[in-house]
Amino acid sequence: MIRRGTYSIVARDPGTGELGIAVQSHWFSVGSTVAWARAGVGAVATQSIAEAAYGPRLLDRLAADEAPTAALAAELSADELARFRQVAVVDSAGRVAVHSGDGCMPHAGDRPGEGFSAQANLMASPRVWPAMAEAFEAAEGPLARRLLAALDAAEAAGGDVRGRQSAALVVVPVEGEPWRRSVELRVEDAVNPLAELRRLLDLHDAYELADRADALAGEGRHRDAAELYVRAAEAAPANVELSFWAGLGIAAGGDLARGAERVRAALDADDGWRALLARLDPEIAPAVSDVREALGVARER
Repeated sequence: MIRRGTYSIVARDPGTGELGIAVQSHWFSVGSTVAWARAGVGAVATQSIAEAAYGPRLLDRLAADEAPTAALAAELSADELARFRQVAVVDSAGRVAVHSGDGCMPHAGDRPGEGFSAQANLMASPRVWPAMAEAFEAAEGPLARRLLAALDAAEAAGGDVRGRQSAALVVVPVEGEPWRRSVELRVEDAVNPLAELRRLLDLHDAYELADRADALAGEGRHRDAAELYVRAAEAAPANVELSFWAGLGIAAGGDLARGAERVRAALDADDGWRALLARLDPEIAPAVSDVREALGVARER
């Protein structure tokens, strides 16, 4: 049996109804085993001697209107290794159930709260899961940021006794198809997975702004779109792609000179962007002809 020391948190955001899970461990690709969530249904963490089947099975039970406590009890009763499992579940109503078997390697335990549960095993300190709960309750902002704050608190309280290697963060919307995700990020192997997870979340948020800008541009609201394109590029200043599309958006919003300068910066960074600029159709980027002319780039036929 492989003992996987892990700390995680499952939670529902009472304001948005979003559901999420965040996890960190000294184990490769922890998110692929531990983290499960389904839009409008629930979120599950399965760890210690992890059995991935708890994820989809519990989500199926929640989708069939079983309460988390009854659903988890039913799965544990059929599991010969239940004493080695650590499983937490939260449903779309914020109801929570958690199990930390007496076979989990110390330090191990859980702290359920209003609409969430923090749990950990093989920790350096018994302060880890209480620290996670306290940090989550005190944190503000989007659910993804509050979940990440809980992981930071776990690490500050000692974390996994073996150190750190991988992390994951999943947030699903209040409704939608089972595959819908608001956030889905994984760090499979890193010296500091939480720092990398935060970097990816920052980048995710920047691209989300760009997606919203694209939608506005599709509605012909180019000035509104330009504002969001600028915010996206400023949120990730080293990202060449966001700079490129922000430039085209700014130009479409009426500021050709400033837009062309942003596009020029992308072209200077890599010739691939020059090739893309030459191929773009005005239907996709309405100001592309003007930007090409301003930068002396011929259209590729």
